[in-house]
Amino acid sequence: MKIIECPRDAMQGIEKFIPTEHKVKYINQLLKVGFDTIDFGSFVSPKAIPQLRDTAQVYDQLELGSSKSKLLAIVANTRGAQDAVQFEGISYLGFPFSISETFQQRNTNKSIVEALNALGEIQELCKKHNKTLVTYISMGFGNPYNDPYDVSVVAQFADILATLEIEVISLADTIGVSKPDQITYLFEQLKKQFPKIEFGAHLHSNPATAIEKIEAAYNAGCNRFDGALKGWGGCPMAEDELVGNLATETILDYLTSQNAKPAIDADAFAKSLTMADSIFSAH
Repeated sequence: MKIIECPRDAMQGIEKFIPTEHKVKYINQLLKVGFDTIDFGSFVSPKAIPQLRDTAQVYDQLELGSSKSKLLAIVANTRGAQDAVQFEGISYLGFPFSISETFQQRNTNKSIVEALNALGEIQELCKKHNKTLVTYISMGFGNPYNDPYDVSVVAQFADILATLEIEVISLADTIGVSKPDQITYLFEQLKKQFPKIEFGAHLHSNPATAIEKIEAAYNAGCNRFDGALKGWGGCPMAEDELVGNLATETILDYLTSQNAKPAIDADAFAKSLTMADSIFSAH
């Protein structure tokens, strides 16, 4: 069972700039917990996501030597990927690929066709530099723009990604509209159709529906969950009102009830929760 902690997603929509030293302190604490991966920053235009303009400076101050966690950075184009692959300690590059034409334009200023071309270029960079490309299927459970959507569309694009030899696909509920039966169907069908691909869940939710979504993904065989402590975060490019991430503590509580909780340091996790409160409530 893999837990991907996403401070990048938690921070990106906050307008008031979080000082670099606070980000460094927080992510260094997260590195002590034992998460599989830390989604720590992004190499995108500072105009698009000003909160994350200091990702390289944050990276330079991270204490990676004693941590078993791997780092993931988001990129939105080939230029960002060229920057990201230069950092030895980054294992994963994440690309937000939307099956909604409107959201792909809003999020990366690309059409779907242009985004697929960029994915091909980024995949080649990842192979050359020994990185793994994680592709997020954004708006994977529906969209608010009346763009065409059906579960079969998700499978069609997963097939295209498979031809690019993408190894990890994360189904992203960007605006929190997924339903348990939809989650179950997609994970069961996609895992059968593409057994060589690791499928993860990047679900946004309000607290009232979080457990049923986690349960649906888990029972359908998902063993890769993205979360953010306290449920902070959301995509500032999607709608005016952010829908928060799944709270990592809720994911872990559910997995504990199923005897599937990964090994983490309880003390380090508790300290991280306290730090999350102090950082995010202050901004």
